[in-house]
Amino acid sequence: MKPIWIFRHIECEGPGYLQQILDRYQLDYQVIAIDRQDPVPVDINGSSGLVFMGGPMSANDAEPWIAAEIALIQQAAENGLPLLGHCLGGQLISKAMGAEIKANAVKEIGWHEVEPFDNSQSTQWLGALDKPVEVFHWHGETFDLPDNATPILKSRFCENQAYVKDNILALQCHVEMLPKMVIEWAELYEDELLNPSDSVQSKAQMSEHLEQRIGKAQQLADSLYDRWLTQGGFI
Repeated sequence: MKPIWIFRHIECEGPGYLQQILDRYQLDYQVIAIDRQDPVPVDINGSSGLVFMGGPMSANDAEPWIAAEIALIQQAAENGLPLLGHCLGGQLISKAMGAEIKANAVKEIGWHEVEPFDNSQSTQWLGALDKPVEVFHWHGETFDLPDNATPILKSRFCENQAYVKDNILALQCHVEMLPKMVIEWAELYEDELLNPSDSVQSKAQMSEHLEQRIGKAQQLADSLYDRWLTQGGFI
């Protein structure tokens, strides 16, 4: 099988727990590091699926690589290639599919609960999840839903946390987190934590009970990643 391409936009926001999942299933993947000036491929011919990670930039920015990724996503969607996006990655997929990327009502940073929508797709993708679960967030923008997409997760501070459409999964939240990533982001992006609020946690708050929080969030990640890999024919 051709490799899964993973697009990394900044070094600290790599595939994290997703990489562990792919290794567990012995699936071939290639990290395309935009932060190291790796070129965006002009077509999808060398890949079996596309994954897009997060980053502090906006999907609305006029960077050449953003336009190139959006064009590649459109090509993938037209040809039925599996797509997976995390935060900025979910926004890039949404923009490529014609949805608007806009400012969220508030910044959502730290550990906040998400809960499933009451629909059949939520049941299929989230398994036995029947109550809110904490996951990690770090975003100031959000996506609208593309046509014919089904929302599966929401939070108090952001209605569109995840949606699916065939073999496409777009996430606003960060289910790929590892403990060291939470600590690193809190240090690198500490200027965004100067005024904690209901929706923005301090470094100390987001670091509390970290191993326990990560463990519970990874149960949700397992459901989402396994379903995406199954839907895409990888496992």
